[in-house]
Amino acid sequence: SPPIVVYRETITKPSVQQVEGKSPNKHNKLYFKVEPLSEELITALKEGKIPEGRIKKKNPELWEVLDAAGMNSKESRKVRDIFNGNMLVDATRGIVHIGEVIEMVMDMFEDVMKSGPIAGEPCTQVKVSITDMKLHEDAIHRGPAQFYPAVRMGIRGSMSIANPLIYEPIQTMRFEAPTEFMGEISKLIANKRGQLLNMTQEGETVVVIGKLPVAEMFGLSSELRSATGGRGISSLVDQNFERLPGELQQKIIRQIRDRKGLKLVEKEE
Repeated sequence: SPPIVVYRETITKPSVQQVEGKSPNKHNKLYFKVEPLSEELITALKEGKIPEGRIKKKNPELWEVLDAAGMNSKESRKVRDIFNGNMLVDATRGIVHIGEVIEMVMDMFEDVMKSGPIAGEPCTQVKVSITDMKLHEDAIHRGPAQFYPAVRMGIRGSMSIANPLIYEPIQTMRFEAPTEFMGEISKLIANKRGQLLNMTQEGETVVVIGKLPVAEMFGLSSELRSATGGRGISSLVDQNFERLPGELQQKIIRQIRDRKGLKLVEKEE
């Protein structure tokens, strides 16, 4: 089968209001808000300063790192789960049975972060806050069959009103070739929807640094060989995710949903 590019889903603004997730039996209601993580938190996560995982007890070391990354100290103590570069915060107060249901909330938070609302791609850089809960007194009415749909609906609903969009994988590449092929390499990068970052000459060789979307890179090595008479080489410098251009968002979303067999306009359950 043709190679598959894995994209990322994220949000670009806070959800304007809290969104309700209701259990199928209507006895439990959960309320969520989402917002993008701050640049400082994203950097700390990328550098590995913030450990991922569920936070089940007091963790002063983690609180210190979160505070240093600019998080409000009251909020940092309420972080419950850090998963794939996303964060779950328990912003509720005085909920009697929350200890019995928080694990189920974390289960479904992780599930939604693995498969976002736009096209079922993994999410990144999203902070989800539980703002309130209304729970049934009887534990029999708040099992997984009731809770999972409510949490899923609330988080996905919040993300859908927070301007969600797709990030695409980008690779920073280093190209080397004899100087007479300088123009050919520049043209190759431009044709691949790439961006030329730097170009230097070292004797008879030109070294070019460029950023290219992974989706456009299939066949790059053979195109580079033919453009440089077999004398050009390339190597990977770095890779990350960047916002997919606006004009391509809908096209790529349709392609992903079509490949996964998802309906073009998904309705929340």
